[in-house]
Amino acid sequence: MSVLVQEKALHVCLVDHQGKKLLHKNFATKTPERLLVALQPFHSRDLILGCESTFNWYWLADLCHQQNLPFLLGHALYLKAIHGGKTKTDRIDSEKLAMLLRGGNFPVSYVYPKEMRSTRDLLRRRCCIVRRRSATIVHPQMVNHQQNLPAFPKPISYKSNRRGIVERFDGDSVRRMIQLDVDLIDFYDEQIKRLDLYLEQHAKIDDPDTFYRLMSIPGVGRILAMTLLYEIHDIGRFAEVGHFLSYSRLVKGTNTSAGNHYKPTGAKIGNPHLKWAFGEAISLLKRQLPVATKHQRR
Repeated sequence: MSVLVQEKALHVCLVDHQGKKLLHKNFATKTPERLLVALQPFHSRDLILGCESTFNWYWLADLCHQQNLPFLLGHALYLKAIHGGKTKTDRIDSEKLAMLLRGGNFPVSYVYPKEMRSTRDLLRRRCCIVRRRSATIVHPQMVNHQQNLPAFPKPISYKSNRRGIVERFDGDSVRRMIQLDVDLIDFYDEQIKRLDLYLEQHAKIDDPDTFYRLMSIPGVGRILAMTLLYEIHDIGRFAEVGHFLSYSRLVKGTNTSAGNHYKPTGAKIGNPHLKWAFGEAISLLKRQLPVATKHQRR
């Protein structure tokens, strides 16, 4: 059975081993009980539920876990192949997904466990907040350059270095704008500090052994250790090292046909958070271990 989850509706298509449609109907997302009632007669048929990986699959995976229903999460980018055709609707897509699942051609993504999923999402949200803080720090420097003033003597990313930067600008509106930036940076600093404490406490509860082992790696601090911990979760889900490297976006894809090589594809397939974490870790590793820099040069 395949399910296409939208904001207000579930597009359900249930087929048997012979490809015969047993159920093809829409259900309201706010009333999942109706879906469970409709599936009750088919529980004896080795029912497997497949769903495309959209942003709103969490509740459906948890519901299947509660009802002891096998749940498969389809890889959204690998499923782009089903979208070909003159007519594309959710009803048609749900049937195509069901046929892929029946034939064993359903590309599967990892279903992250509910117990750690919210903490992982909060850690990802922290990255967005940090980027906003960085953008806010850049703005006073742009205004300073616009006004043709001398560069700030020290980095204003530190709170002690932001004292008195408002007074160096002329004009009430400009000063009000810079003061707004300073207030926002102070606000972000306080929120990020609270987030870091909260996330570290949860990491020590969820998997303290792995967290401290990651912290022992040169170049890996608290944030990178938590990113690796929550984004990888279970290293055993990767059958080979190459699969893990591909998932982390550390290797490029290949695109060849008839002996000709073309531009690699699949640049967006993988985990961008792991790619960022490993990129940061390598830079910090070379600072702490000169032998790493020598190895890279060699």
